[in-house]
Amino acid sequence: MIMTPITMWIVIAVACFILLMIILYYVPVGLWFYAIISDAKVGLLQLVFMRWRKVPPSIIVSSMVESTKAGLHLNANELEAHYLAGGNVTNVVHALVSAQKAGIQLDFQMATAIDLAGRNVLEAVQMSVNPKVINTPSVAAVAKDGIQLIAKARVTVRANIRQLVGGAGEETILARVGEGIVSSIGSAETHKEVLENPDLISKTVLNKGLDAGTAYEILSIDIADIDVGKNIGAELQIDQANADKNIAQAKAEERRAMAVALEQENIAKAQDARAKVILAEAEVPLAMAEAFRNGNLGIMDYYKMKNIQADTSMREKIGK
Repeated sequence: MIMTPITMWIVIAVACFILLMIILYYVPVGLWFYAIISDAKVGLLQLVFMRWRKVPPSIIVSSMVESTKAGLHLNANELEAHYLAGGNVTNVVHALVSAQKAGIQLDFQMATAIDLAGRNVLEAVQMSVNPKVINTPSVAAVAKDGIQLIAKARVTVRANIRQLVGGAGEETILARVGEGIVSSIGSAETHKEVLENPDLISKTVLNKGLDAGTAYEILSIDIADIDVGKNIGAELQIDQANADKNIAQAKAEERRAMAVALEQENIAKAQDARAKVILAEAEVPLAMAEAFRNGNLGIMDYYKMKNIQADTSMREKIGK
């Protein structure tokens, strides 16, 4: 197919436009000009290399312009390296600018380390300026008089920039504060003492240095609410009394069983003795017959013995 001159010029124009777009993509002249008029030191060749290294030049240039206008002297290569390491360049630069305005000592190395550690460095700087309030869950503790108290506290913390890397988080703060509340209430003589002076808990817990090794600095601990719970001491005494009762009942049952066993044993012995008596009585007629045959027993002796037996039987019946 033969193209007309007009069609040919259209194809050439489209091809030139596409080629221009490709060149402008890899050679971001607009960003380079933006950096020049903003006094940010970023070279055109460096922007081209950023495209090849899969680094968005717009992020680096805008961050360089922001830091330059804020009076910070950052290096584009360091920003690019931080991006390649998986960091949030924009967040780091925002944090550095905010820290400088707030008078907080934070250098680029520390900021990038905090960012790569997975913490929000900008939020940490903002928390250093505007402390955060953490509400603890309900903490139950028992005073020495056995009364349970349920307390809630508000912990005001400020980010400790120097310990954000490797420092413990909010969970540790809440656990330590809860432990301190339990210890303070448990050392009180009565629950009334705690209810009258709840600030004693705050002072005691605050003086224990609970923020050691954490990413926060505790500014204050305020008791928000205290409720009276169960009488744990009375419940323990009731449980102990029930246990003692069960033990006594078990011992009584044991003694009763031993008595029944002893009675059964005595009955068995009596029955055995009676059986022996019956056997002995059964041998009496045999012995009497033998005595008659041998001439050792006369008929008068036999009648006397029968009279004695009848008299004894009569006396037993009268006695019953």
